Amino acid sequence: MRLEISNLNFAISVVQSAILLCGCASYRFGAASLYPADVKTVFVPMFESDSLRRGLSERLTEAVIKEIELKTPYKVVSEPNADSVLTGRIVNDLKRVVVEDRYDQQRENEITLLAEVSWLDRRGDLIGSRGNMSIPESLVQLTGSGVALPEYGQSIATGQQQAINRLAEQIVSLMETPW
Repeated sequence: MRLEISNLNFAISVVQSAILLCGCASYRFGAASLYPADVKTVFVPMFESDSLRRGLSERLTEAVIKEIELKTPYKVVSEPNADSVLTGRIVNDLKRVVVEDRYDQQRENEITLLAEVSWLDRRGDLIGSRGNMSIPESLVQLTGSGVALPEYGQSIATGQQQAINRLAEQIVSLMETPW
């Protein structure tokens, strides 16, 4: 009698294990669960820029690549036949004086970058379609801003880098699967 109960318990535990393993076979956890599973590689060509300020597109492209490598399960590759292509264009950059002293010297400047981004798969279809897509359907407009305080030794480049980093974070967050 005791042998039959232990055999029954063993059979039950084998069946439970099989059910658990089958149920967890396609389960994804961690950061990988936030992103589309059918994409493994991303090609990020140099972002274009309508700005007259030099180097903004190169700095934004570099920041986006670093963010993708840091926060996503994707590998950035240098060949256009990757699983997906992330393209972008800086369409506007603004510098605005926020605070002046009584002698009209700048005390605080705000730098704002506006970019359009598109993430397409190998066939040219939109990846991660969200409800907040804007004009044309495949482009998303994002804004990043930064602050430069000349009194504390910060230059316009400091504010630009803050804006670039914030814009790169927003671009990579758009790559997440919508809930």
